[in-house]
Formats: sequence, structure tokens, C-alpha cells
Amino acid sequence: MFTGIITGIGRITTVSPLGESSTHGKRLTITCPPSYLDDTALGDSIALNGACMTVTSLDVANQQFTVDISVESLSKTAGLASLGIINLEKALRANDFLGGHMVSGHVDGVGKVSRFQATGESWELRILAPLSLAKYLACKGSITVNGVSLTVNQVVDMADGCDISINLIPHTVQNTALHVLHESSLVNLEIDLIARYVERMLSTSSLTPTP
Repeated sequence: MFTGIITGIGRITTVSPLGESSTHGKRLTITCPPSYLDDTALGDSIALNGACMTVTSLDVANQQFTVDISVESLSKTAGLASLGIINLEKALRANDFLGGHMVSGHVDGVGKVSRFQATGESWELRILAPLSLAKYLACKGSITVNGVSLTVNQVVDMADGCDISINLIPHTVQNTALHVLHESSLVNLEIDLIARYVERMLSTSSLTPTP
């Protein structure tokens, strides 16, 4: 589990194929800020742009670690197959502060940025989310964008999806990899965990159990 509070900005420095065919995934090498990996061990979970991955090798001296990402995961996420900066969050410990909201690290869909502009002292981030996620999105509800826990300010249902508006304070822009976004950027989205379970309960409430 995670909270959507970014603990570091890393950089994907190498992307290597795990095999020769299209059915093979990739091995990513991520370089981290100084001391970031001092309390990390092999097998630990770290979210990369909101996608939970397992540390498969560790080089603490050079502040680098690797993850192996499958073709399936690559097809369901954005920004993990190319070089560049990414948001990092270590898995939640039992005694950690829950500063954001409960995040599973499982990407529910990929959205497209439709607007990212400064508005006063803040920034407006607008994202077109897939139509399949529309029923989970609500004004003042939570959403995770590239691993960052954010609050939805406005929801507009459209024929091809759901347009959501989010206000970003300068601290969030400066201390996450969201500042590299631009119009048409693809982002990883995770809906609120509670909304997912509520929808499941409502959809099955009228079902009759099989004897």
C-alpha cells in the first residue's frame, strides 16, 4: 500500500529488453536522490509513477535499483518504457503518516492531459480520463495521477471520457515529476480505493446467491 505522497524524484537511466521477442518485458534502472535507498532491501516495493514494482537489484553506493516490468504492465501504464524523471514512493509502513489517501499502486487507466497552465499562484491540471473510470470520479474526491494523491475540483462527463480539473499548489509542482507534464502527456491514473469497493457492492447487491 501507498499514500500518494511522493518521497523522491528518480530518473529512468536505462531500459533493457528482458528477451528478444515482443512477449518479453523490460528491465529498468532507476537512479534516486542521495540516501534514498539507504533503508531499501531487495524485494521491497516502490511505486514508479504510481505503479507498484519490486526491487530486483540494488546498488546503494550509486543510488540505483532495477525493476523488471512485464509486457502486460507496460501495456497498461504510461511513462515506464522510456528515459526520464519519475515519481517515487516507498511502500507504506504501519507507523507512517497517511498524508494522502489509501493507494494500491495498481494503475486503473491511462489519461491524457488536456490542459496544464499556471493560474494565479497555482496550476490547473486537466485530464481526460477513460470513460470506464468516469463512475469512480467525483468532485472533491481523490485520484492518483502518476503516483500523486490529488483532489478533483471539477468533473465533466463527455462522450469519449471524463474531463477532470485539478488544482496544483507550487509545492506539489516543484517536488514531484508533474512539472514535466504538457498538453497530450499520458498519465497513470488510480481511482479511489473506497470508490472501487462501493461500486462493486452496489453492482452485486441485487444478485441472488446460488444455492
